[in-house]
Amino acid sequence: MAEPDFWNNQETAQALIGQTNKLKEKRDHFTELSEAFSDEETALELLKVESDTDLQNEVEANLSKLKESFHQYELNLLLAGKYDSNNALMEIHPGAGGTEAMDWAQMLMRMYQRFSEAHGFTFEIDDYEPGDEAGVKSVSILIKGNNAYGFLKGEMGVHRLVRISPFDAAKRRHTSFASVEVIPEIDDSIEVDINPADLRIDVFRSSGAGGQHINKTSSAVRITHLPTGIVTTSQAQRSQFQNKETAMNALRAKLFQLEEEKKRKEKQKLKGTQQEIAWGSQIRSYVFHPYSMVKDHRTSFETSDVNGVMDGKLDDLIYTYLQWKLSLENPE
Repeated sequence: MAEPDFWNNQETAQALIGQTNKLKEKRDHFTELSEAFSDEETALELLKVESDTDLQNEVEANLSKLKESFHQYELNLLLAGKYDSNNALMEIHPGAGGTEAMDWAQMLMRMYQRFSEAHGFTFEIDDYEPGDEAGVKSVSILIKGNNAYGFLKGEMGVHRLVRISPFDAAKRRHTSFASVEVIPEIDDSIEVDINPADLRIDVFRSSGAGGQHINKTSSAVRITHLPTGIVTTSQAQRSQFQNKETAMNALRAKLFQLEEEKKRKEKQKLKGTQQEIAWGSQIRSYVFHPYSMVKDHRTSFETSDVNGVMDGKLDDLIYTYLQWKLSLENPE
């Protein structure tokens, strides 16, 4: 009897093997945690019967490690989305407000760069348009690493800054906005139908990001998808060919995300519910004056450590968001 075509598809078979291995890893991890927890319960029972300083110190150290292991296990469960393990494509654009808003966009870029460094991700700037006086008019970034998209997908939306403007001689308080877009980078196994006739490809001279990769030749590439108006640009690479490839990969990811969004909205329409905050809505406020606070408006999570957050300490905000999103997908 001939094998079904399903099993003759090497990509499908590899995908199934990968899924099976991930499930096995989760099972083994849970078993290890369960056994470690049982051992600590036994040790605690012994301490109740007889005091032992050495055993108590050992239990306290083990419980601390166990708590961190449980947190990591829960995080792995929260990052179980279809594309969570993928690299992340991020774009940051300032809102109205001129230099103040452009400076805010650059502050956000630095925040995500610090976060990426802390998590061992690679932070690559594909396109960078500097502000006229300070900051950035727009920036496109590729963040590479396991679960990069899963960690950063909740950053998509409008970010609000309240501070005393360093650009205002009168030292008045200003409110600035910047939008962040995050989509998963997709690989060649996902087919996206792009008609070459629908593309306009322009080449221009690279301006460089803060003096990096400045190229005096016309190697930068801008691709416009005429039916949707989607534009992708790359100028970070040294050759026009590499920049075109990078811009095409970003276009494929955006078109794929657009189609996925259409499906999601249609599904919600059929359900008659709107469970997720849509793109473009304000998701978080960063207040530097008259008090210090970062607040996520979806989860209501707050922290007074504004400087820490701006230095890339986003883990609590991200963890709380992932829990909140899961609660929407699985309401009690």
